Amino acid sequence: MNLPNKITFSRVLLVPIFIIMFYIDIPNNQIYAGIIFIIAALTDTLDGYLARKNAQITNLGKFIDPLADKLLVSAALILLVESGAIPGWVVVTIIAREFTITGFRIIAASEGVNIAASSLGKFKTITQLIAIILLLFNNIFFEKFNIPMDQIFLYISLIFTVLSGYDYIYKNRHTLNLSDK
Repeated sequence: MNLPNKITFSRVLLVPIFIIMFYIDIPNNQIYAGIIFIIAALTDTLDGYLARKNAQITNLGKFIDPLADKLLVSAALILLVESGAIPGWVVVTIIAREFTITGFRIIAASEGVNIAASSLGKFKTITQLIAIILLLFNNIFFEKFNIPMDQIFLYISLIFTVLSGYDYIYKNRHTLNLSDK
């Protein structure tokens, strides 16, 4: 197993640690959980960079990397719903999009079509990560200014979630035989 894949697996292993830290009864537990979340999120950038730089892109990496991302983000969003920080319908929408696009990519792959990440998809990911970090840190950076930046980024990420999902399906509708013939 190459280094990028090991880094990706470390992200998967950080998910239960993140969850435990979120629940552990110590002062500032969400801050510590947020730090673990940031470290895990940074591994996504690192493993991708190393895989491309060293030409170590593998089928295992193509499978486990998006899975690790979805596990981390979904775990964080579900915990934030449970804590009352965000509404459940937002998380259902985000997770439904992830399932939909993952299924769509599986169908495309079975047809020999690779659906690359779009710029909208990348904005979705970035805004989701920022929203989650702000939510985990209880909007600490903006609360003194009375700016609900955590909620603002949550809804910006929701918009990019819906738009990028539509964009993936529309641009690749031929894969599902949805295009006009």
